[in-house]
Amino acid sequence: MLLTRRNLLRVVFDVNAVRPQKDTLVCVFLRGGADGLSMVVPFEEKAYYRLRPSLGIARPDQTSGTKGINLDGKFALNPKLAPLKELWDEKTLAIVHAAGSDDQTRSHFEAQDLMERATALETGVSGGWLARHFQAQPAGDRTPLMAVGLGPSLPESLRGAPVAMALESFDEFHLGRNATSQAALAAALDRLYGTADADLARSGRQSLSVLDTLEKMRQQAYTPAAGATYPDSDFGRSLLSVARLIKAGVGLEAATVDLGGWDSHFGQALLIDRLQEDLAGGLAAFRKDLGPALDRTTVVVMTEFGRRAYENTAYGTDHGRAGVMFVLGGAVKGGRVVADWPGLEEGQLEGPGDLKVTTDYRDVLAEILAKRSGQTQLEKVFPGHEVKFRGLFA
Repeated sequence: MLLTRRNLLRVVFDVNAVRPQKDTLVCVFLRGGADGLSMVVPFEEKAYYRLRPSLGIARPDQTSGTKGINLDGKFALNPKLAPLKELWDEKTLAIVHAAGSDDQTRSHFEAQDLMERATALETGVSGGWLARHFQAQPAGDRTPLMAVGLGPSLPESLRGAPVAMALESFDEFHLGRNATSQAALAAALDRLYGTADADLARSGRQSLSVLDTLEKMRQQAYTPAAGATYPDSDFGRSLLSVARLIKAGVGLEAATVDLGGWDSHFGQALLIDRLQEDLAGGLAAFRKDLGPALDRTTVVVMTEFGRRAYENTAYGTDHGRAGVMFVLGGAVKGGRVVADWPGLEEGQLEGPGDLKVTTDYRDVLAEILAKRSGQTQLEKVFPGHEVKFRGLFA
């Protein structure tokens, strides 16, 4: 990404200042409506297998078929998510089932927009939930790399943040293609800032400081710790970049990463098996790479809605309501499925045949912000919502 005046104005602080380490929140969004009933299987529900005669993941004690990995005697992990079992066993991973928003449209665009805003447009509240989180913090605590969206543009959750930047990759964030052009452009910009108004001059100089930091990181060879191997995918590379930023101590407090393609109306198994492998492999590598830094890192995985409880005639599932969330971190009370389980029998389903939402996703996000990021003004971050913590942290 080449430096522009618009990009310069996003960054107004000294990245080289020494600051105490803060927790980092990594938000992974599974775009397309991931099927929570396939990812984390309620195998004790007889209705599950009646509703999904072809797509159902077999009980862990079955002698044949694609068997789930037993978690707690009630729920099983999809075998494509097998790398997450180690995180479950070490109790750094908790699963929140039957979770979602109060959106009733079952529209990807509207459901994603609502979830990233964490409030309806009708409320008149602007910006995303992460943006409001940072707005509620003291201005003196802000750092230029405190909020990063991994990708070509900022997600809605960070829209309106006092400081936020999109970073597609270290290789794309530069002033020029070689050292000579970089030095020449940097010198020209430095001269320009000498005659600019004070605010622009300060912004420009400090933006160059950020670029210098990222350039140094880009030029340094990076080997993930403990033999961690990230998936060779955009998702894997994004998580690797987040790990580098965390371990470099540049003040990263929130990062967003997308993994799209979960809309599984047709041939679901062929479609989401690869995505589940990408998700689990990426998170497992990220955890291994971070090592002790996981103690001050929390990862939350969410999706805009789940899928219908019953399979359709195209061996897929249609848009539903409740889905599943994953919470990973050194401070997480893991090894648990947190759920007010509503059931899958006919009288227990919602609407045309959907798993009911019994945990509002905002409760999970609010608990992370309160317990790990020191947020004391949750009513500003999640206006109009009465927060109920789920006991995800000790």
